[in-house]
Amino acid sequence: MALIEASDREKIRELFKDLDGEVTITYFTQRESPLLIPGHECQFCKETREILEEVASLSEKIHLVVKDFYRDEAEARQRQIERIPAFILEGKARGRLRFFGIPAGYEFSTLIEDIRRLSRGETMLSPQTQQQLQSLQQDLHIQVFVTPTCPYCPRMALLAHELAMASERVTADVVEVSEFVDLAQRYRVQGVPKTVINDRLEILGAVPETRLMQQIIEAFAPAAAQSSQPSQPQQ
Repeated sequence: MALIEASDREKIRELFKDLDGEVTITYFTQRESPLLIPGHECQFCKETREILEEVASLSEKIHLVVKDFYRDEAEARQRQIERIPAFILEGKARGRLRFFGIPAGYEFSTLIEDIRRLSRGETMLSPQTQQQLQSLQQDLHIQVFVTPTCPYCPRMALLAHELAMASERVTADVVEVSEFVDLAQRYRVQGVPKTVINDRLEILGAVPETRLMQQIIEAFAPAAAQSSQPSQPQQ
């Protein structure tokens, strides 16, 4: 039984008509087995694969590559995939875009929009934000914690992924936090969206692009770069 309704499939197929370049989704999962091995449970691996397969079937420019998290351990480690389900989105991006957990509920729209923007190599980032990204002199690991029922989460998820599209210094992860209790505890996630950058900067809620960049620059950019940036009005 298809997880995406027929009417939605047609809408998505129409949206994908303007895809330009190829988009590859590398999905890390585990083999289905009637035996449950302690420590190897993956609640939504099967459903996540089904969603990705259905999405990939809607355009010949979308390619799904499935990897076994345990058999392909070396590649998972090289790509810094430490938990599943997880997938990497590759297209016209300078940095790395990753998703941990099932892209369901409101986060399904994040997946669809990610594919569209990656294919076209376009972001909605302002010229000022793109210039600020060039001033970064260290790598950023952005984690946006979300849930499928959060209507405000896709805004922050897409913004983080756009930063990764625009800068090779950015790795942006969207994390469906209800699937990963250890991360929820480690980062004290009590509400979503919550954004954590380099385990140092924490941002609660869906904030505007200008405010996010202001906090990133203040926390991570060199002092000279900070002094050259105009102050941002609070929004």
